[in-house]
Amino acid sequence: MGFANVLRIYPIYTGLMIIQLRIIEVHPTQRGHALIMVWAQLAVVLFFLILGCSFGSVGLGIFGALGTAVLVFGFHLKIATPPIDVMLMILAVVTAAGTMEAAGGLEYLVSLAERALRKNPKYVTFVAPIVTWVFTFFAGTGHVAYSVLPVISEVARETKIRPERPLSVAVIASQFAITASPISAAMTTMVGLTAVSGMSIGKLMLITAPSTFLACMVAAFAMNYYGKELDQDPEYLRRLEAGLIPPAVPAAERAKNAYKADGKAVASVIIFLVAAVTVVALGKEAWRPGWITDGKRVALEMQYVVQLVMMAAAAGIVLISKPDLEKVVRGKVFSAGATALVAIFGISMMGDTWFKANEAVIKTSLGGWVNIAPWLFAFALFGFSALVNSQGATVKALMPIGISFGIPVQYLAAMMPAVNGYWLTPDYGPIIAAVQFDQTGTTKIGKWVFNHSFMLPGWIAIVLSVVFGFIIQALVW
Repeated sequence: MGFANVLRIYPIYTGLMIIQLRIIEVHPTQRGHALIMVWAQLAVVLFFLILGCSFGSVGLGIFGALGTAVLVFGFHLKIATPPIDVMLMILAVVTAAGTMEAAGGLEYLVSLAERALRKNPKYVTFVAPIVTWVFTFFAGTGHVAYSVLPVISEVARETKIRPERPLSVAVIASQFAITASPISAAMTTMVGLTAVSGMSIGKLMLITAPSTFLACMVAAFAMNYYGKELDQDPEYLRRLEAGLIPPAVPAAERAKNAYKADGKAVASVIIFLVAAVTVVALGKEAWRPGWITDGKRVALEMQYVVQLVMMAAAAGIVLISKPDLEKVVRGKVFSAGATALVAIFGISMMGDTWFKANEAVIKTSLGGWVNIAPWLFAFALFGFSALVNSQGATVKALMPIGISFGIPVQYLAAMMPAVNGYWLTPDYGPIIAAVQFDQTGTTKIGKWVFNHSFMLPGWIAIVLSVVFGFIIQALVW
C-alpha cells in the first residue's frame, strides 16, 4: 500500500470514526448489526480506493468498479446508477480540447505563455501561477502545466530566482483552476448535481474563479520570500561546482527554435474559447432553447448544452483546422480526460452504492454536525481528494452527500476548492514533474514525505480559497 497511502487514509479514517461514535439514535436491537454492516462495507470501499491509488492512472476507476461488484454481489446492496450525463459531458469536453491539441492549439498557447514569462522574468513567481491558472481555466485540465514547467524553471534560474518559488505555486495554481474552469470534469459534474437547486455555471464560476485565483496570488506572495536566495542555496552551489547544471540556452538559439504558429492552430484555439464562453453564457436558462410542457417552459438541461456545444466545437476545429484525428486520442489532454472518466465511473458507483444503502445511518450520525457547522464538510472534501487525486471524482462521490445533508448549494460552491487536496502527499504527476524540471535542486520532496516544496502554497491556497469562497457567495448568491 505504501507509506504515503497510509498517511492519506488518516483524514478519512478519523471522519469515519465519528459514524461509529455517533450511531446512538438507531434502534437498540438494530444498532449492533447496523454498525457491523456499515464498517464492513466501508472497509471494502476504503480497501479498493487504496488499491486503486496504488496502481494510479485508471486504477481508481477499475478497482472502484471491482469494489462495487463486491458490495453488490457480496453484500447484496442495490447498485447506484452510473453518472452517465456527467461522463458524457466530460467526454465531449476532452474531445474538443483534444482536437484543439491535435491542431497545434496547445503548442500555440504554450508559446504565448513562454513570451509572458520571459517578458517579465523578475516577477516570475507571480506570472507563473497566473499562466498556469489561465491555462487550466481554458483547457479544463491541469496537465497542460507540464508544457510550461520547464520554461518556468529556466526563466527563474536565468534570473537568479530560486526556482522552487515559482514552480511550487505554479503547480498549485494549475490544479486549483480546475475548480474554476467551466469545462473541467469537476465543474461539469458540480453543475450537473446542483442545477436543479438553482446553481448555474455562471454563479458557480463567480464564486470559485475569484476565490481560487486570489488564494493562489496570496500563496505566490508568500513563496516570493520563501527559502534562501538561489546563489546562497547549498544544494544549488554543490550542483554548480560539480558541473551538474547545464548552461542556459542562448536567446538567439531559443528564437531560432521557437514555435511558429500557423493559422490553423490559432483558429482551433479561437473556436475552443468561443465554445467555452458559449457554455458559460448558456448557463442563463432564458438563453437556452426550450419547450412547453404542461403549460410551462422547460429549458434544455445544462448537461446537454455542454455536450452539444463542445462536440460542435470539435467539429468546427476538424472542418477548419483539419487536424490528424489519430492524434486526438493519443494526445495528453484526451488521455487525461479519459483517465478522469474511468475514475469517476468506478469511484462514483462504489461510493453512491455504499452511501445510499446506509443513508439513514449516516444522516442520523453526521447530519446534526453538518447542519450546525456546514463548513466541516470541507474537511471531508479535502481528505477524500488527498486520497484519490481527482477533483472530479471527489465532487461526484461526496457532493451528493452534502446535498442530501441539506447543505445550501452556495455553501457547497464555496467549499468546492477544498477538493484540491492532491498536494498533501507529493506523488501527483505535476508535482513530480516540477521536481524533475528544477535542475538547481531547490524544488524537492523531503525524506519525511510532508516536508516538500508544495506544502506551504498548498495550505495557503486551500484555506484561503474556501474562506474567500464563503465571502464571495454571500455577495453573489
